[in-house]
Amino acid sequence: MTTEAKARTLRVDLIGGMRRPPELLEARARRDRGELAPDAFEGLVDAAVRGLIATEERHGLPVVTDGEYRRHNFQESFGGAVSGFDAAPYVYRDPAARPATWAPGRIETGVTAPGPAILNRRPVKERLQLVRNVVLNEYRFSSSVATVPVKITLTGPDRISQRFELESSRAVYADMDAFLEDVVAIERRMIAEVVDAGCRYVQIDAPGLTAYVDPPSLERMRSRGEDPAENLARSIRAENAIIAGFSGVTFGIHVCRGNGPGWHREGYYDAIAEQLFTGLQHDRLLLEYDTERAGSFEPLRYVPKGKIAVLGLVSTKLTRVETVPELKQRIEEASRYLPLEQLALSPQCGFGGLVPETEQWRKIDAIVQTAREIWG
Repeated sequence: MTTEAKARTLRVDLIGGMRRPPELLEARARRDRGELAPDAFEGLVDAAVRGLIATEERHGLPVVTDGEYRRHNFQESFGGAVSGFDAAPYVYRDPAARPATWAPGRIETGVTAPGPAILNRRPVKERLQLVRNVVLNEYRFSSSVATVPVKITLTGPDRISQRFELESSRAVYADMDAFLEDVVAIERRMIAEVVDAGCRYVQIDAPGLTAYVDPPSLERMRSRGEDPAENLARSIRAENAIIAGFSGVTFGIHVCRGNGPGWHREGYYDAIAEQLFTGLQHDRLLLEYDTERAGSFEPLRYVPKGKIAVLGLVSTKLTRVETVPELKQRIEEASRYLPLEQLALSPQCGFGGLVPETEQWRKIDAIVQTAREIWG
């Protein structure tokens, strides 16, 4: 079986981010304060990624990531790769400055505010240009130390469009179609370069797709004079455009409601499932299903034959480790709407800093063991 075919039918998956070692967090803060040379920091990251991938392989993961250790934020895959935004550079916030505790709840994000591109909603001052292929740099090192396939993750056009302040950028881009035309061209170039380097599994991060079932998000779109239905249709076209024509490459798309200390959007898949699951051309749909906010598995009936729905049943927010029997039971429930051969299992999102390292690996072990008992 080819590497691409194996990636397409994987029963175990990761989303991307993994818990960063405390010493790496401290080193990043020192680098951003100008107290650590960039080359010295990169050496520390190389060592950390090498150790992470070795651990991922020891735990039986059939595909690995670099944990997004080289990024401040998952959105830096695009925001840190281009010029043109009227935005400040990413600066890491020292872990010591963060609250020691948190209470689960909704967190509003994506507002117009000073800060980095894509992290906050920002205008542009000139047309976007690719200046650094972030995912290519990540893949080259990770693939040199891994013995199993490496996947890369790239923020997709839907999220990018939602973090773009069009109303203040019309001197550069007349409309969202013109802006997304450049986004698609840049991302196709990024993907082409990483595919030429040997990558055969690319995940597109599209957490903003759940905005189209979230009442506050829909209201913000309407308040700006936008039509949410038109936005969604445009986003699906753009998501498909960036992956079109790459033969021998598996593409997944991750749809969630936000991560970190809380959630950013609410609403079930039902209202958009048929349009989304049948409209997207990606091979794997990585879907958040760890809480009641995701609703039932019934929308899975819209997943076309030949596609895999990767169920994000394992929380990256809560420390409780899910058991193999409960995961098997939930997958059995999902199989009432989609055959087992079209299902797979993953964490709900990337592991950030909320789940301790020990529990992170126990959760991954539960995923691997569940997959073995169900699919062999």
